Amino acid sequence: MSTGVPIASGKSEIFEIVLQFMPDWIQIPVLILVVLLVVGSWVFKGKRKLDQRRARRQGQAPVMAPQPAQARGADFLGPYAPQQQPQQPAGQPSGADFLGSYAPPRGQGEPSV
Repeated sequence: MSTGVPIASGKSEIFEIVLQFMPDWIQIPVLILVVLLVVGSWVFKGKRKLDQRRARRQGQAPVMAPQPAQARGADFLGPYAPQQQPQQPAGQPSGADFLGSYAPPRGQGEPSV
C-alpha cells in the first residue's frame, strides 16, 4: 500500500540535496555541527526553564522579555520622541477653541464662557 510519495518534509529533502553535492569529508562535520546545534538548543531551553522554576521557588520574579516601558527596537524614538506637554490645571480651558492670549478683550457687560 505504498503511494510512492516520500514522507520526508521539504526541509529534510533540501538538506539531503545540499549534502549530496558536498564531498564526504565535508558531509560528516556538517552533520555533526547540525546535531550539536540541535542538542545545544535543547540544553539552552532546559537551562532557561530550570532557572525560571528556581526563581519561582525563591519568590523572585522570573526574567522576562523587556516591557514597553523599557522601550527598545523599532518603536523606541529616543531623543527624537515628541516632548511631553505640561498638564493644564483642571479649571483652565484648553483645546482647539481656546484662544488664550490671542482672544479679543472682553467688554464689561459680556458674559464669560
